[in-house]
Amino acid sequence: MSAYLDAARAWLAQDPDAVTRDELSELIARVETGDAEAEADLDDRFSTRLAFGTAGLRGTLGAGSNRMNRVLVAQAAAGFAAYLLEHRPGTPTVVVGYDGRRNSDVFARDSVEIFTGAGLNAILLPRMLPTPVLAFAVRHLGADAGVMVTASHNPPDDNGYKVYLGGVDQGAQIVSPADAEIAAHIQRIADEGNVTVLPRSVGYANAPESVVDAYVAATAAVAPAPAGAAGLRWVYTAMHGVGWETVSRVLAEAGYPQPTVVEAQIHPDGRFPTVAFPNPEEPGAMDLAFETAREADAELVIANDPDADRLAVAIPDPDAEAGWRRLTGNEIGLLLGWRAARAAAGVRDGAAHDARDADAGGPASLACSLVSSPGLQAVAEHYGLDFHSTLTGFKWISRAPGIVFGFEEALGYLVNPGTVRDKDGISAAVALLEMAADARGQGRTVADLLQEFRDTFGAFASDQISIRVSDVSEIGGIMASLRAQPPSAIGETAVTRIDDLLDGVDGFPPGDVLRLWLDDGSRLIVRPSGTEPKLKLYLDVRGTSAKKATRRLAALRAGAEALLVSMR
Repeated sequence: MSAYLDAARAWLAQDPDAVTRDELSELIARVETGDAEAEADLDDRFSTRLAFGTAGLRGTLGAGSNRMNRVLVAQAAAGFAAYLLEHRPGTPTVVVGYDGRRNSDVFARDSVEIFTGAGLNAILLPRMLPTPVLAFAVRHLGADAGVMVTASHNPPDDNGYKVYLGGVDQGAQIVSPADAEIAAHIQRIADEGNVTVLPRSVGYANAPESVVDAYVAATAAVAPAPAGAAGLRWVYTAMHGVGWETVSRVLAEAGYPQPTVVEAQIHPDGRFPTVAFPNPEEPGAMDLAFETAREADAELVIANDPDADRLAVAIPDPDAEAGWRRLTGNEIGLLLGWRAARAAAGVRDGAAHDARDADAGGPASLACSLVSSPGLQAVAEHYGLDFHSTLTGFKWISRAPGIVFGFEEALGYLVNPGTVRDKDGISAAVALLEMAADARGQGRTVADLLQEFRDTFGAFASDQISIRVSDVSEIGGIMASLRAQPPSAIGETAVTRIDDLLDGVDGFPPGDVLRLWLDDGSRLIVRPSGTEPKLKLYLDVRGTSAKKATRRLAALRAGAEALLVSMR
């Protein structure tokens, strides 16, 4: 008999959700009859709890402490409220947003009721909206904190709880030690027992539509349409998410032609019926967009992930299988970083430069995560800007001093730090459209821009190997093996240095990351994913031409794959 039956019964007694109550009641009944499969399921649900960290909470929907559900969200909301009352003077204000995933609206309303019941000033966004709108609202409303209910691009059965802090944190995601302090409050609430006794109130405020209007205006101002935008043929998909309503308004205000949309994916649908994983990076996720682009004779494809904080871009390529090639996150990031660097350098000789620096908090800088392309540093140095490499995640990138642009290779871009201190797939889309339209006005394409970048800064090439596991302990085993028996070579190329970020390197906070430098200048980084059961390997090379960089990258990939086989 499962050791967690009592915990499951106690959970059942406080669960306000009929669906998860029925789910858990049935599971308990099966365990009581000696069903071994049910017992293993119950143990998985209650042997631990979803950990609250700098990414907040994220997990599979279902009953139990190791799932996303109304009990866990109530505990999180009450714990976060206690943290805010402890750390923010007066009556803290918290704004809450939600996307179109299953139960996102329910979790959001539970949160604002509990926040209000705890004595906070709680504000709920007017409807399901993109994550960047919530990040914007925290600053726009002068709130002390924000919560976004979303699992971004995770599988359909997941949901999550993403936390931001206002004030000196400028509406950025939480970092240590706030995460641990919030987690301690959440654990205290959980230990105290029944969430049904938590005070609630429906006296929360509903944010006015003017908040969304302000986001639309600020985002449209990022990149008003140049002359070359007229007649641009392009395709957009929201990947069954919440991006399209806001995107279409931004496009109209900025002056861009409306796209041909992927009808099957344009409206919010938490089932994500046309994609196994609603992530533009996943194989097959953009197939419908490519099909639509071929039918529309499009020049460009743009995609947001379901909460519209990420951006994917594809361009025509006769050598690609579908006739279209999705740009890597690094390619997009380098193009947008190049745009930002030119803008920052362009104001250095005028009075506007002082204003830019004052708003950014110091000398203008570019920033990216340590696993993103080193090409951004080359851009910063070319234009005389500062450069910062950070740990992965926009909670770190957004805090880079003087930031005017930041990105991470996982399709995340911060192009408008004066208003949104997080990745924003909508403002990034407008900035990319501006580049594409401006090139178009000169008779050029995005592919031509990529070539110009290589001609100016060198050919940077990147790749990624991602290993999804069913047992996360396998990831820990691989990392431990790499530390115990570090490789002396990757393929035929010698390893000259290994940085273990657990020991603290280059001023980074300790992290479970290994960075291997090869004697040809190539780089291999190995780290566990922070949001999914994956081990990720990041490969970066630089060559004097695209062909040489491609050959070097292929050799590095082959060596990395062989290393993985030996470790597994």
